[in-house]
Amino acid sequence: MFADAYEKASTYTFPVVISTRSWRGAVSSDLAAFVILNDEGWFATAAHIISPHMVWSRHAIEIAAYQEAIAAGRTKGAKAKGAKDLHPNPDWIVNQSFWWGSDNPQMVTVHVREGADLAVGRLTNFEPRPGQIYPEIVDPARLRPGTSLCRLGYPFHHLQTEWDAAADRFVLPSGMLPPPLFPIEGIFTRQVRKPGDDKPVFIETSSPGLRGQSGGPVFDARGRLWGIQSRTHHLDLGFSPEARSGERAVREHQFLNVGLAVHPAELVSLLNEKGIVSRGQIYI
Repeated sequence: MFADAYEKASTYTFPVVISTRSWRGAVSSDLAAFVILNDEGWFATAAHIISPHMVWSRHAIEIAAYQEAIAAGRTKGAKAKGAKDLHPNPDWIVNQSFWWGSDNPQMVTVHVREGADLAVGRLTNFEPRPGQIYPEIVDPARLRPGTSLCRLGYPFHHLQTEWDAAADRFVLPSGMLPPPLFPIEGIFTRQVRKPGDDKPVFIETSSPGLRGQSGGPVFDARGRLWGIQSRTHHLDLGFSPEARSGERAVREHQFLNVGLAVHPAELVSLLNEKGIVSRGQIYI
């Protein structure tokens, strides 16, 4: 059912590797996805994918204030009250990097709707793939529960970047790129509202999103974009059968894992607000 749609969606789905290095020297990396919207390099992804960039910006201010206080303490000696008691935060992010599908693209603009876990941004030096296709966004007013959907991303692929101190940059592991795509299907179950909100912010699917699919597309059998994968929810089924582990009886709480994706209305709204045009068709 999704073979043709997969081919279409795979051309507008790209990997992003997020790397950070903390004050204490710990290096971490995550693999996620983004959707390219047009040949000008505009993209959509989940807002939480961009959050390390926001945190790094905030930490840069805190680090500058700390270093200024230390410098003042050295200059004024004992007169700098409390300077000797200053301590850096070991979790401050001192370096961060986003690898947007290849070595050249760099994010220069980003707009975030945190409540919808949605971010749209623009990449410089984006080179379209041969035969590049851009997504057609489904009409947000015509979402039918029971519609078969598919999500795409890069789960089950672990990679760990390293910090090259001599070159002052992150190094991606050899032979780990490009990561393989992995699709998973489900049906559209419900539109999800936030408490106190009268409009839906997310769409729910009967299958969970997988780590590495965040920021990637949720699409139908025609390859139309229905949403941007955000998170997985665990719905309590209300029963806890007993299982045995050796001689011990254990209660197993049962859950249904469902996926939440950014509602297409949120995506269309933000694109219209910022004057961004997808090269696919956007329903208004």
